[in-house]
Amino acid sequence: MNAKIERRLKIKRHIRSKISGTAQKPRLTVFRSNCQIYAQLIDDVNGKTLASASSLKIKDKMTKTEQAAKVGALVAQAAKEAGITEVVFDRNGYLYHGRVKQLADAAREAGLKF
Repeated sequence: MNAKIERRLKIKRHIRSKISGTAQKPRLTVFRSNCQIYAQLIDDVNGKTLASASSLKIKDKMTKTEQAAKVGALVAQAAKEAGITEVVFDRNGYLYHGRVKQLADAAREAGLKF
């Protein structure tokens, strides 16, 4: 593995040692690949994914940050349908900047509290 990935995984382990999701307040985790972005609401107590959204479903032509904002709104909508209003945000070792920040801001605007 290269140093950049190792650094992210070290940060990820540090974050995960401090936060955990429950059924009432699940963990909103973000995964970012070169082309796509994914978000999941996870109940760590039972080990279940409660809701998810990704940019794979978006067919419109847009930038990656616009896609991230759309995914944030989609995951917030899925959370509302599942009866979830509050989450714990897990940036998964990524910097809170760019696509990760866009996703979080869009989820907040759509009604999620974290």
